[in-house]
Amino acid sequence: MAELTIHDMAVEERPRERLARCGPSALSNAELVAILLGSGIRGRSALSLAQDLVARGLGELSRQEVSSLACIPGVGPAKGSRLAAALELGRRAASTPQDRESLRNVATLAKRLVATHSHHIQERLGAVYLDTRDRIIREREIYVGTVNATTVSTRDVLRWALLDGALSVIVFHNHPSGDPAPSAEDLIFTRKLEEAGQTLGIRVRDHIIIGVNRYVSMRERGLMK
Repeated sequence: MAELTIHDMAVEERPRERLARCGPSALSNAELVAILLGSGIRGRSALSLAQDLVARGLGELSRQEVSSLACIPGVGPAKGSRLAAALELGRRAASTPQDRESLRNVATLAKRLVATHSHHIQERLGAVYLDTRDRIIREREIYVGTVNATTVSTRDVLRWALLDGALSVIVFHNHPSGDPAPSAEDLIFTRKLEEAGQTLGIRVRDHIIIGVNRYVSMRERGLMK
């Protein structure tokens, strides 16, 4: 027996119609994912496919690269791209400071960075730029590297500080291994960044290394000047 499609459902029960009538908070995770998928495949509705995807866990989905999502039966490149884009927007919305949020302490910032960046399977380096009153001007992802290493120059980090008019910067990157212990390369990069920042009058406040559910502050470890 063929599975019911979304068009076979009562109009008021279809995900898009429920979204328009009740708002996104009233929809289940599967219904929201079904809207992103847009359509199903032969013999399976978008809602049925979405239920399978949600069963994997939203956290697991968010860790998938576009190519991996595209390989899931019934998804493909177009649907996989929409899913990846929506998940990334959600992460950015959660991590974007509003109205120049003041930096209360590095630990609070680090915990937020862990929540939004620890899932990456590639090493990514970014920075949080601060003004003269320790308010967050902008958080930028600067470089995406390989699984094992990132190659980024101090110029890439400090150029944005100058463009944003930042007085200080907190650098962060993740270790895909899940272990946030600083490597020798991390130490070398941080020292070069501190020296370059001193020349330009930009203070490097900290370098946060992100692991799975934990982080290391190089400033707290006494690894910075």
